[in-house]
Amino acid sequence: MAAKSKFGIIVGTRGFFSPALAAQGRKALLAKLDGMGYEYVILPADATPTGAVETLQDARKCARLFQEHRDELGGIIVSLPNFGDEIGIVNALQMADVGLPVLVQACDDDLDKVDVERRRDAFCGKLSLCNNLYQYGIPYTDTTYHTCPIGSDVLAEDIRFFESVCRVANGLRGARVGAVGARPTPFQTMRASEKLLQASGITVVTVDLSEIIFAARGLDDDAEDVKQMVARIRDYGPIPESIADEKVVRQARFAVALEGWIEQNDVQAAGVQCWTSVQENYGCAACLSMSMLSDRLIPCACEVDVAGAISMYALVLATGSPAALLDWNNNYGDDREMCINTHCSNYPRDFFKSDIEISNLDILGANLGEDVCFGAVKGKVGAGPMTYFRVSTDDRAGRIKTYVGEGEFTDDPCDMAGGVAVCRVPGLQQLMKYICRNGFEHHVAMVRSHCAEVLIEAVSSYLGWDWHRPG
Repeated sequence: MAAKSKFGIIVGTRGFFSPALAAQGRKALLAKLDGMGYEYVILPADATPTGAVETLQDARKCARLFQEHRDELGGIIVSLPNFGDEIGIVNALQMADVGLPVLVQACDDDLDKVDVERRRDAFCGKLSLCNNLYQYGIPYTDTTYHTCPIGSDVLAEDIRFFESVCRVANGLRGARVGAVGARPTPFQTMRASEKLLQASGITVVTVDLSEIIFAARGLDDDAEDVKQMVARIRDYGPIPESIADEKVVRQARFAVALEGWIEQNDVQAAGVQCWTSVQENYGCAACLSMSMLSDRLIPCACEVDVAGAISMYALVLATGSPAALLDWNNNYGDDREMCINTHCSNYPRDFFKSDIEISNLDILGANLGEDVCFGAVKGKVGAGPMTYFRVSTDDRAGRIKTYVGEGEFTDDPCDMAGGVAVCRVPGLQQLMKYICRNGFEHHVAMVRSHCAEVLIEAVSSYLGWDWHRPG
């Protein structure tokens, strides 16, 4: 999991409400963040007359502070211990112009403290603030309840949720996604618009597969980085004795070359031309190298599925766990809320939670020959919670669209080769109709936990992408 986010903090106040409420709220919020292990940037208490942000002058000071720390901040938390001056807060955010997610929290009133001296009216003030945020085009995230105490558990969960939203939104905007090799001709379904992705801040970095192959062939078998990669491969999972050492070394050279290119080009996720060129022109499968990268939270998608790699990366950002790319592949008997998802496979090791085998591709091995097909990571995905997510560029509509939902992996039997996941997906039939009618791909990204709400908030509020959740 990545290091905890650092937040910019704005505490609001309004002149005819008690400034003591703002001071108490500031103290309580900072104590809460300290207790949760978060760092923050906030104006010193003596930087403004009330220790909060109210006037235009206060806003300018706050904006300058946030600009100075822009590269450190993951998001901004706005707290209203009383009604708050919505114009002062909006001015601070607009002048800072840091483009970060914003969480808006307002404090509860206590029924025995609604006299003139102690009433907060933050319930009403939040409406005014959100109205102005909307007018200014500043996206924001709401808390679970319209108002809540700063010391509450629900606010703690809201802050954790917001941190995940920040990771997804900030991570996708500015991401560099590799396209390693040409999209295999039969896979027109993997087409994606680089221009639509760039409009959301995602850059596609391309490389010809021949460059990776040439670099792999140029590596000496006894080079230290190759020997280290061989050791990593053998430590990654069991390899049948029938697999010759030469095949493992060949795979190691390819992995070193691929990882080297990814590191040199600051790539966070990649779609890889996994067949059939690499088998026919170099002599191994790409799955194992991709699996090992995905296990290190650098997700790699099959068949140069750039949008699929972005889908995987969003799940990684949301959870801090490895994601996999699967085919929606088979029905499961007559249970219409279950299906079988497979790939050859390149699933990350952490994804299985069960025994694996590293050996030859099955279907391609039978067609191309096992000698050139070593490098599949095979096993059955163990039971547990699951989130599925798919990003697609809709060139006809000029939009990026997504669907997302939650289900589970089950322990139900399935006698299939490769990487196999038996899935229970509530509303599966409606989801399949939606996918078919809206031109989505057959690939889907999955992660071993539930995080659908985080993804919906991040892509809708901060990236402006369309989304659908079945049910």
